[in-house]
Amino acid sequence: MSLPRGIRNNNPLNIRKSKDKWKGLSITQNDPSFCQFETLEYGWRAAFYLLTRTYYHKYRLYTIRSIISKWAPPIENKTDAYIANVSRLTGIAPDEPIGIPSDQPARWIAIGRAMAIQENGIDSIDDFAMLRGWSLSREDVK
Repeated sequence: MSLPRGIRNNNPLNIRKSKDKWKGLSITQNDPSFCQFETLEYGWRAAFYLLTRTYYHKYRLYTIRSIISKWAPPIENKTDAYIANVSRLTGIAPDEPIGIPSDQPARWIAIGRAMAIQENGIDSIDDFAMLRGWSLSREDVK
């Protein structure tokens, strides 16, 4: 049985390739669409950086609905189902403010985990790598 694409790429939220030069990107980038990271921790680090620094602070997206609507737009996803699943898994209502990442880290980690489950399935989630990735995302910049 093959691992899901996001896990094979060490990219649990399936971050698309862009001009961003993420810390921990693999030297070889064989996937045509998504970033590949050296380790799962670096993939989680990038995911949490995007969620808490870019989506929260830069774009001012404060709810599951607003974040998922940008992350997984309807032109390529079943966005409403994605929102409903992340909300159900976290226990956070779609339009409930999540809170400031530094004040509510557990809520942001839960959202990241729920999004990874949506992207890859529950059997592929490494919670320890996720927590190490959260710590890395708090330390420095891209």
